[in-house]
Amino acid sequence: MAEPARARPKITPETQFYWDGAKQGELRLQRCDSCAHAYFPPRPFCPKCGSREVSVFKASGNGTLYSYVINHRPLAAGFTEPYAIAVVELEEGPRMMSNILECPQTPEALELDMKLEVTFQKIDDNLTLPQFRPAKG
Repeated sequence: MAEPARARPKITPETQFYWDGAKQGELRLQRCDSCAHAYFPPRPFCPKCGSREVSVFKASGNGTLYSYVINHRPLAAGFTEPYAIAVVELEEGPRMMSNILECPQTPEALELDMKLEVTFQKIDDNLTLPQFRPAKG
């Protein structure tokens, strides 16, 4: 019997740029043209000032581990326990939820404020997920 597939995000017109960027190996965010606030998740207006004048830009992909929880149960389709559900604070300011790859999923290895870098996990031809790993160098 095949393992259940990982849950897939719903791609909408407002988030299409983000998923297209991930396929191309870019972490794309939005910035308000009025107040310069960078934000995530994608939306058609600035969450700080409400302006609809927003631009998409390529983020550095650098961040730090802000918070996490190590999930052991219940079983989640597409994951092998234990795995970290992390909040990454991006260099540009926004925070995003992600997984930490290429690192033991233990409190000893997952140090708060550790430097992280984006990596892209290809799920299939239609979906690539931005994930994070400890920064190299």
